[in-house]
Parts: sequence; C-alpha cells; structure tokens
Amino acid sequence: MGIGGGGQRHHQSVSDMVQHSQLFPQFPLAQPDYANLAVGPDTQRQAVALGLWLFTFDGSPLAVLLAEFRLRMDSNSVLKGQVISLVTSEYGPSTAGVTFHHRPSLPASDVILPGGLLQKVADHTVGIATHRESLRDHGQHLKRGILLYGRPGTGKTHTVRHLLSKGEGSTAILLSGGSLARISEAARMARALQPSIVVLEDCDLIAEDRSFGHGPQPLLFEVLDAMDGLDNDADVAFILTTNRPDMLERALAQRPGRVDLAVEIPLPAYAERVRLLELYGRLVAFSPAALDAAADRTEGTTASFARELVRRAVVAAALDDAPVSDGHLSAAVEDLMADAEALTRSLLGSGSEGPPGPGPGFPGAGFPGPGFPASASGSL
Repeated sequence: MGIGGGGQRHHQSVSDMVQHSQLFPQFPLAQPDYANLAVGPDTQRQAVALGLWLFTFDGSPLAVLLAEFRLRMDSNSVLKGQVISLVTSEYGPSTAGVTFHHRPSLPASDVILPGGLLQKVADHTVGIATHRESLRDHGQHLKRGILLYGRPGTGKTHTVRHLLSKGEGSTAILLSGGSLARISEAARMARALQPSIVVLEDCDLIAEDRSFGHGPQPLLFEVLDAMDGLDNDADVAFILTTNRPDMLERALAQRPGRVDLAVEIPLPAYAERVRLLELYGRLVAFSPAALDAAADRTEGTTASFARELVRRAVVAAALDDAPVSDGHLSAAVEDLMADAEALTRSLLGSGSEGPPGPGPGFPGAGFPGPGFPASASGSL
C-alpha cells in the first residue's frame, strides 16, 4: 500500500509518519508510487518507488530488517553481470544513478597492438579470474590493478572494450570525468557484485583535482585509497587509463601496491599501421601496395589516424561520385600529412613526440614499450 500526504512524505521516516499520524491525519493510506527503472540496456521494470510492505509469518506480523534486505539486494542485484557507468547530476553524486550499456563485442583480431601485448594485458585482467580458486588456495590476492598509458588515439579505450568483451559474466563499472568522485561507491558495488572490473578513464585529469574530495589530498589519492580498501580475496580488477603517466607518478609512488602492472600502448609501428589500414579498410578494395605505401608515409601516427585516413578516402570517392580507389587513399595521405593539417594530426593524437615516459619509481618502468553507447539509465 502507498502513503499519501504530499511531497513531505519523501522526507519522513516510518516512525515519524506513525507519530505524526496520531496527532494529524496527514499521511493517509493511498496507492503506491511506481517508477519505471532500467534493469538492462534494453529493458525496464516497474517498481514501487514509495510504499509500505506489511509481512506476516505463521500468523504473526513480521518486520524485515533493512540491512538484511540490502544484502540480498546486493547478491541478487539486477546490476550483477551488467556493464554500467556511474553518472553524476548537477545536484551531486547522491542524486545520481547508473546507465546500462551493451557489453562490447570486440575480438582480439580487431585490436592491433605489438605481438603479445594484448595477451599480456588480458591475462592480468581477466585471465587471473579463471584461476581464482588456485590463487586463493595458495594465499595469493585476487585484487589487481593495471595502468594503460600512451598518447591519445593509440587504442587504450579500444583495448578496454576488448577486455570487457572477454569478461562475460563479470560486472563492469565505468567511471570517467566527474563520476570518478563516486569511486568509493563503485568499489563497494564491485565487491558485492564480483567478479568485477572497474574502469577509471583518464585518471590524469584528477591527479591534482580536489574539487570532489573530502580533504586536502587530490581526488586521485582517494581513488587509490578506495582500491586499497578492498579485501585481498575480492575478485576485482581495476583498469586505469591515462595520456599523461607523469601526472600519476607521484600519486602511485606515494600509494604503492594499488597498480601492479603498467603497460604502454604505443604508437603503431609500420607492421601495425598496415594491419590498421587493412582493418578499417576491410570493406574497401585497396591494393596491398597502396596500403604499404600509406603505412610507410604515416610514421608517428596513431590508430585513430589510420581510421580517419580510410574515412577521408571514402568521403573523397563519394564526392567524386566514383568507386574508392588507391588514388583516393594516396590523396588522403598527402592531405593529412601536409603541414597545414598539423592541428588535425594533433587532435587525432598523432605527432613526433610521445607522452612523457615513466620515471625510475613508476610502476611498470622497465616494461618493454611496444565509448560505449548507452541504452537505458536509472537511479540507484
């Protein structure tokens, strides 16, 4: 049954309502309030937004302890096994909710990295979860953190999408920008809904940001502390991405042990540039010679650059009202590599200078350098 009494009923506890109703009939019985809440990327469910549940057991009234009910909600949550992002609102994190996403489907063949690098990242992120019992039996922790760093456009987010596609059945929680303020909440959810993957994108943006914090330390330190707060047996993987590893070095050095693997996602070498052009041009009949020539001409560019290169060739052919040819690819290369397109190349993450590298104390120093469409959302 529901509770009448206007908007103030949303700000009263049950005990307040009972006490006040003895003096003033301001909370009459009424129909329950219902709301349509997302329970998946494409589905919603009608749920009681405000109401009273009266239970009896063996003929006697029964009160259900809210804490126990909350535990059951966690273990049977509609969020378990889903890919979600935590969002913020203009009124702060407490009024925010979640957005459901389709789990990406991205095979390893569509992630072009130097040989062995993708497997190394996948083994540390999702591979460990397949051996959780063995690790627990030998007293080893399951909680793990990995940092992916490199220039914009080299494929860090693309790599994350592949990891999420391999993590079928795991709960994935995505945080970026202002939603990183909800890291403590995300860590609690990840523990309750494990096995889980928590993705923290562009952590360098909060390396010195104190606007969301609760003290003098940067928000990034709170992120790392939240990671450390989980039990060692928690089957939770944290994936951090950054374009500026130098911004994170101090924080990671002062909070050691949170990230146990750092991997550079490098600019593609010649062989990877050829494969990228083949991948993005798989529906276009470019000749092998044209692809080789384009790859040779575009040294120092990113994966995003290769995709834009193919797109420009296709657009040029459409404007010419002609089939896409090797000439269109060659012209697109000349156009994008021209001095006048320096800003465009910069926006695509390409350039002659790489990102600042890790210093001697940086986790992962010594390692060989080699967006998700939302469908439904609801409040928590």
